[in-house]
Amino acid sequence: MRWALVKVCLAVTAMVVVAFAVPLGLVVQEMASDRAFSNAERQAATIGPTLSITTDPVQLRKAVESTQMGAARRMAVHVPAIGDSPPVSIGEGRAGERAVAETRRMGRATTASVAGGGSALLQPTALGSGDIAVVEIFVPESEVSNGVATAWLVLAGVGLALIVGSVGVADRLGARLVRPAERLADAAHQLGEGRLGARVPEDGPKELRSAAVAFNAMADQVVELLANERELAADLSHRLRTPLTVLRLNTASLGDGPAAEQTRAAVEQLEREVDTIIRTAREQRPATGLVGAGAGCDASEVIRDRMAFWSALAEDEGREVRLAGVDRTVRIPVARPELAAALDAMLGNVFRHTPEGTPFAVDVHDAGDAVIVLVSDAGPGIADPDAALRRGNDGGRDGSTGLGLDIVRRVAESTGGDVRLGRSVLGGTEVRVWIGLDGRSLGGPGAGRAGRGRRGNRRNRGRTAQA
Repeated sequence: MRWALVKVCLAVTAMVVVAFAVPLGLVVQEMASDRAFSNAERQAATIGPTLSITTDPVQLRKAVESTQMGAARRMAVHVPAIGDSPPVSIGEGRAGERAVAETRRMGRATTASVAGGGSALLQPTALGSGDIAVVEIFVPESEVSNGVATAWLVLAGVGLALIVGSVGVADRLGARLVRPAERLADAAHQLGEGRLGARVPEDGPKELRSAAVAFNAMADQVVELLANERELAADLSHRLRTPLTVLRLNTASLGDGPAAEQTRAAVEQLEREVDTIIRTAREQRPATGLVGAGAGCDASEVIRDRMAFWSALAEDEGREVRLAGVDRTVRIPVARPELAAALDAMLGNVFRHTPEGTPFAVDVHDAGDAVIVLVSDAGPGIADPDAALRRGNDGGRDGSTGLGLDIVRRVAESTGGDVRLGRSVLGGTEVRVWIGLDGRSLGGPGAGRAGRGRRGNRRNRGRTAQA
């Protein structure tokens, strides 16, 4: 598109330059010729008074030699035969006798080509006897074309400058048109690959701005639809796990016997089916590009929203909940649905793997170039934190989908952060999530000593804030 616009502009400008420059050059050439012959006519007129007085060859020769053209050997006077006097030609004549006779017959000025180049102006002049003499002025080719070559060069330079300038302007305009289109196409490819954080800056021409607005609205709607889908999965967990817990507790009081064992087996199978449904919904979630234009969110707002969702179950189970650091806006480069999914995974683990009545806390801490989210509880803790982080998506434990911490880890690592498990100040498990704000790695093998020191400071500050 960009090169097509440049080619069109080049063709149009070239046609305009040719349409104006060529006629203008021809006009300049005609003006130079008219100027040369007008000057020759003026020079021919200077000998007219002498011819009207005398036709004496001696006097005429002196008069011719006294003029500028005569001194330059470019003037000749052709006097016809008068009475018994023969015809006289004074000066160096270059036009043929036929041209002189034709001019005398026509009674008006004519021009004739001269052998060897140049032209001759033949100007008829009336004599006192009533006859007509012809004054010949030689006009060389250099005088006819004087300044014409320079004019053509100037016109060619101006035309070339116009063409180059128009191509440059067309290239800039083409780039202004093409860049938004390329960004739109690139964002469409990213969205097609599942990176839902892809957005398009709403700039450029009006039509492309409208297309960018429509694309961003479509992408937001896709994200919202997927968020609603995950919300349904989380709602399914919320709605089914509580009655399943009641059923499991009730089956414990049934005692022994085939019917009781069948009932307990059915409840366990139902729990596994619910876990399978949740795990399948998570596994079908497309990979999303978390960092990008329009992909950020307010971590405090998302945490408040998800805690309002989980508070009903916490109240049913008698759990004390404490929030800290969510009273101010904390922007992070993570899409809202992704952060919500990670919080649901961490809070779901608290409800799933700690006894009822176990308190827990959620804390947000802004560390400058990173945001730390801590989810801590007063449960029994995790015996092997490294194994829990390595487990990922294996679904190897009953009552666990095996995806919770893996979801959290991917969210953190997409921003250059990481996830650590440890012992919380409440006595149970602490899940510490570093979310990078500048895209640089905050941990891992490449972090070095400075990275470890910075992480240690953040850990101390996080625990101070939590306390």
